Amino acid sequence: MTTAPTLTTERLRLRPYRIEDFETIAALMASDWSVHMGGPFTHEQTWAYFTSEVANWPLRGHGGWSVELADGTFAGQVSVNRMAHWPETELGWTVWPAHEGKGIAFEAAQAARDWAFGPGGLSTLVSYIAPGNARSIALARRLGAVDDAEAPLPEGETRADTHVYRHPKPEHA
Repeated sequence: MTTAPTLTTERLRLRPYRIEDFETIAALMASDWSVHMGGPFTHEQTWAYFTSEVANWPLRGHGGWSVELADGTFAGQVSVNRMAHWPETELGWTVWPAHEGKGIAFEAAQAARDWAFGPGGLSTLVSYIAPGNARSIALARRLGAVDDAEAPLPEGETRADTHVYRHPKPEHA
């Protein structure tokens, strides 16, 4: 059975989710902060999201991680995931509002991307981003991703809802 590996960067630790992470995630997903992810979400919807991030590890060999600062502060999440209604595997990230603007999302997403193309064995990776989510679009571009207007969309989505940013395989992967 595959479980999430722990990844470390200069400032971060990407670790498997723990049940203690759920209520923090649920509170943020219930707020307007989650609007670019299709939220706000109910407690039950967030539970389905949270458990699918965990369940994808044994089912698909990839999933979500909690992002911790060096001092153990829970600062966000990052994932390499493929939900049932997605045509491709996605690199996704969220950093809690108190930690935005510090390069945490870039560092975590870069580590997850490198893992995906390296030990994760993937040959392609996209990010599904709402057109109004300027911060995530900027981060995808900083990671080297380009808008792929020809890529298939998640089931039920339109180009007005979602842009697909395709990530290049890093040179060292």
